Amino acid sequence: MIINVVGGGLAGSEASYQLLKRGYSVRLYEMRGVKNTPCHDTDGLAELVCSNSLKSMEKSTASGALKMELELLDCMVLRCCYEAKVPAGGALAVNRVLMSEAVLRELSKFDNFELIREEYVDIDSSIPTIIASGPLTSDDLAVSINNLIGNGKDLHFYDAVAPIIAGDSLDMDKVFEAVRYDKGEPGDYLNCGMDREQYQAFYEALISGERANLHDFEKGEIFESCMPIEVMAERGAETIRYGMMKPVGITNPKTGERYNAVVQLRKENVEGSAYNLVGFQTNLTFPEQRRIFAFIPGLENAEFLRYGVIHRNTFLNSPKILTSTYCLKTNPNIFFAGQITGVEGYVESIMSGLISAINLHQQIIGANEFVPPVTTICGALQRHISRENVNFQPMNSNFGILPELDERIRDKKLRKTAYSLRAEADMKAYIEKNLI
Repeated sequence: MIINVVGGGLAGSEASYQLLKRGYSVRLYEMRGVKNTPCHDTDGLAELVCSNSLKSMEKSTASGALKMELELLDCMVLRCCYEAKVPAGGALAVNRVLMSEAVLRELSKFDNFELIREEYVDIDSSIPTIIASGPLTSDDLAVSINNLIGNGKDLHFYDAVAPIIAGDSLDMDKVFEAVRYDKGEPGDYLNCGMDREQYQAFYEALISGERANLHDFEKGEIFESCMPIEVMAERGAETIRYGMMKPVGITNPKTGERYNAVVQLRKENVEGSAYNLVGFQTNLTFPEQRRIFAFIPGLENAEFLRYGVIHRNTFLNSPKILTSTYCLKTNPNIFFAGQITGVEGYVESIMSGLISAINLHQQIIGANEFVPPVTTICGALQRHISRENVNFQPMNSNFGILPELDERIRDKKLRKTAYSLRAEADMKAYIEKNLI
């Protein structure tokens, strides 16, 4: 059987390998070499566009836990990364060229592999297909995807998201539950109140903070669509105080105090293990987000599960159109993988390519869907992209998306290690029982 894979990035390369080793003939379409993207430098498979780091290898991190899960699933791209590893402390950093060469070499070992250098535009839904065209999907293919999903409203062309903070890193002596004018349930929001002096210090840090560079093709489109909080603040000290930080209608129920400005935190999940900074879309660099948002009372020691970002990023409204197997709900022949599905990060993209290919195979042979437990990073991200969410945004691996441990562990590193060990045990058991 022939299967089309569209896109030779991290997700498409891994999906191709998983299908090839299961005996399928794979046609991998990659337009680079014929038509480049605004960000890529080469025509190499699995090119790392930004950093050459795939984050931590430590088991006490979510990124390390995800790598461990992928190793259990025979992840080819991750093996190539280890082969091309360069010194980077506890992180997995690679020589980009050597890693890309290793990926092509691994795929080329299969006689049933064909690399087609052309822009794939017309989606043939009669052939099993995995679309892994990435955050810079070509305009013509984006039109075809929009036609395929039907309404033209479920494919987004930019990312404008606020940071997400780990709930257990908040200083609950300073943070308080309240809703504006007592409308709604008090637990819906946490609040960080600022007096005039605190607000002024935060404001001055915000407008002077270092910002991430945008590519020329991103600037007009993105900034017209979603204004970063630091850009809004430049319009005057009162702009954000009358916007996302307005204090009206909010009183601290513990003290009766009212504030000059208020930052609201909204739950990202039912458990309250992760909170979104409401209205804080930002283009600040990651180190600056840590430094500047620590001016907010209660966030002095905040752990960032996801940083705020504003950049060009084509992604689907996946909860509406994809299942947890990465399959299109309206067509069982079409799967998606990579950042276009709403996973964020290199290793997360590799994971989605691997899982989508396994599920396409399981579907073809009539086996059960492959959806690991929610206690694993793979399983939690699969549920993130498929669970109903009116404010769906891309997500990276973090322990905040996992259910709480049965035992409460106060030491943070030990707690994170426990999450990882549970994920490893649950993934091993699930693979043994479900993978064909």
